[in-house]
Amino acid sequence: MPNVMIRVKDNGALLFYIAKKDQEDEIAKVEKDSETEWGGEVELTDGSKYYIDPISPPPSFPTTLRFKRAE
Repeated sequence: MPNVMIRVKDNGALLFYIAKKDQEDEIAKVEKDSETEWGGEVELTDGSKYYIDPISPPPSFPTTLRFKRAE
């Protein structure tokens, strides 16, 4: 379960960064993204998928969260 830094880019997109892998990519889709919760399956623009249990209330960015690889 890697620690992932998520921040908002200048264009408003969320950037997903895993330091141990030096992997950085934009988030293409979040399963649950509302005013009350954020999380579930997160898909990156390169097609890889990660999962985090939905967080309520949604986190403010930048933040560091623990994700696991989605199946």
